Amino acid sequence: MVTTHSASTDTVPFVLPDYLAERQARVEAALDRAIEVVYPESIYESMRYSLLAGGKRLRPILCLASCELAGGTVEMAMPTACGLEMVHTMSLIHDDLPSMDNDDYRRGHLTNHKVYGEDVAILAGDALLAYAFEHIAEQSQAVPPERLIQVMAQLGRAVGAAGLVGGQIVDLASEGTEVSLETLNFIHRHKTAALLEVSVVSGAILAGAPADTRQRLSRYAQNVGLAFQIIDDVLDLTSTPEALGKSVGKDLAAQKATYPSFWGIDESQRQAQQLVAAAKAELSAFGPLRQPLVAIADYIAARTH
Repeated sequence: MVTTHSASTDTVPFVLPDYLAERQARVEAALDRAIEVVYPESIYESMRYSLLAGGKRLRPILCLASCELAGGTVEMAMPTACGLEMVHTMSLIHDDLPSMDNDDYRRGHLTNHKVYGEDVAILAGDALLAYAFEHIAEQSQAVPPERLIQVMAQLGRAVGAAGLVGGQIVDLASEGTEVSLETLNFIHRHKTAALLEVSVVSGAILAGAPADTRQRLSRYAQNVGLAFQIIDDVLDLTSTPEALGKSVGKDLAAQKATYPSFWGIDESQRQAQQLVAAAKAELSAFGPLRQPLVAIADYIAARTH
C-alpha cells in the first residue's frame, strides 16, 4: 500500500488504493455510458469489448487528478478523461494486431482481433479514435471553448506522427537491429510517455492552470512515462502471463531493444526510481492536492502487473 502525506500535515494519510478504486469506478461508469450498442451492432460491441475490458484507468485518473490540483473539478474533466482512455484503447487494439505485435491476450482476455477479426478490430480502433474527440467536444461542461481546443490539439499531436504513431514506426523499424539508447528513449518518449503527458497536462489546461504549472506537470509526466516503460520492460522479463494479463517474453522473442537489454534488471529499476524522484520533485511547489500524483508516481515504479 502506497501512503503519502501533505507538506502541511501528517495527521491525515492519503491512501492510494482507496483513491484509485473510487476514481476507477467513476471512470468505468462514465465509459459505460459513453458508448451504446446500436446498428451496426458489431462495431459498437467491438469498441465496448476493449474499452470496458478493465485496466488501471491510469490515464483518465491522471487527468482528473491534475485538473483538481489546478483548481478544477472531476466533472469538467471527465469527458476528456474518457476520451484519453478511448485513444489509449485504440492504441492497444492496433498494437495487438498481427501486423504489429501479434498478441493473443490483453488484460487477461482474448485480443480484439481474436474475437471480432482483424477487419473489425482495425475499424473499432479507428472509431474509438474519432469518437474520443467527438466526446470531448460534445460532453464537456463549464469549460471555455479555447481550453477544449488546446486539449484536442495536444491530444491530436500526442497520438499522431509527432507522438504515439511516430514512436511505433521507429519501434517497428528497430526490431532485430542494434539501436542506441537515444533511439530507445525516442521510441518510448513518443510511444508511451506522450499519451501519459497529455493526460496530465490536459487536466491542467481544462482548469485554466498558468503556464508554469503546466510546464511542471509536463516534466512530471515525461519522467513518469519513461519510468512506466522501464518497469514494463522489466516485467516482460520477470512476470508471468497470469500476473501481467498478456504475453510475456515477446520483446526478447522479437529481438526488440529494451532498457534491461542496455542496463540489466537491477540498473533499470534504479533508473526508474531516479525518474520517479525527479517527477515528484516537480510537484514540490504544490500543496496537499499533489498527493494523488505523488502516490501514482511511486505506484508506477513499484508495480508488479
